[in-house]
Amino acid sequence: MSDEEDGGSLYVLTAVLLTPAQFPGILGDDFPEACSLLGVPPAADGYGLVLGQDEEGARWTVVVDDVSLVASAIASWDCGMEYDLSPEERTIVVSLAGWPLELTVATPGIPEPHDPEQGADGTGRVPLAPPSADAWGPVQRRMGADQIAREWSDWRDRVATDGGAAAAAHPGLARALREAFEYTEKPPPPGRVRSSFAGEGSRTLRVDGPGWSLVARTDDTAFVLLDEEPSEVLAVPHDGNPELPELPELLAALDRLAVRPA
Repeated sequence: MSDEEDGGSLYVLTAVLLTPAQFPGILGDDFPEACSLLGVPPAADGYGLVLGQDEEGARWTVVVDDVSLVASAIASWDCGMEYDLSPEERTIVVSLAGWPLELTVATPGIPEPHDPEQGADGTGRVPLAPPSADAWGPVQRRMGADQIAREWSDWRDRVATDGGAAAAAHPGLARALREAFEYTEKPPPPGRVRSSFAGEGSRTLRVDGPGWSLVARTDDTAFVLLDEEPSEVLAVPHDGNPELPELPELLAALDRLAVRPA
């Protein structure tokens, strides 16, 4: 797959969506923050991020405004089908050096992936790069919540078996639930609360706030990750907090205000 830009070829390796309802948690707590990281305005329809290499092997992230094209490519690839993702030049918003995500694949027949020189994209920015896995912080916390959302059954069974971290009186958990409840009274920036189909009338919720991430199933339970608790997964008690609604009511209220994939 290739995309002609400025007379060169981009060999596409993968693509992801950047919309209010769906974006990699690695990029931010909400959609405007994720857009800011990439230096693009938070357009209502969002963007597609096309990650690939040029003929010299350099890493590039191309931001395009043809969201449906990128969504079609991702859907085809997920089904094991080929799809030649070749965005038209008029749809390109900006080309950024580097990749914001970790990729373990490369284009056969060209040099190994490497970052172009700083400023090669015309922005003067340091090339995009995935965060270090050696430290725990907001990015790793959001990535952990995203993983739990993708692998819900495994994590649900694991936490049920292990009992989860002792959380009933945890001040960070109480703060996260209180701030999540405040979202139902004063809606947060787009993308702070996202809802996706989980089957059998259930939805998966991803909610983020300053220092915390929540992942839940509307018909099941919820887990919280905190900046101050590295790698810990806190199970939300079902008996709730006297100052907050019961967990099912809280999740239902969050789902009502959440943005959803089109």
